[in-house]
Amino acid sequence: MDIQAFLNANSWVILLITLWTLPWKGYAMWKAAKHDHKFWFIALLIINSLALLDILYIFLFSKIGKKK
Repeated sequence: MDIQAFLNANSWVILLITLWTLPWKGYAMWKAAKHDHKFWFIALLIINSLALLDILYIFLFSKIGKKK
C-alpha cells in the first residue's frame, strides 16, 4: 500500500487525531510559556505523543516549580 492510498483510506483517523491533539498541545505550550518552562515548551513542540505528554504537563509537571 502506498502512502497516498493509506492517507485516503484513513483520513478520518488523521482528522480525529489532529482534533484531539491540537487543543491539548496548544494549552500545554501556553502554560509552559506562562510559567517560563523553556525546556517543556521545546519538548512539547517537538515530541508528538498523541497529547499524552501534553496532558501530563498540564496536570502534573506544570504544578512543579510554579511561580507565585
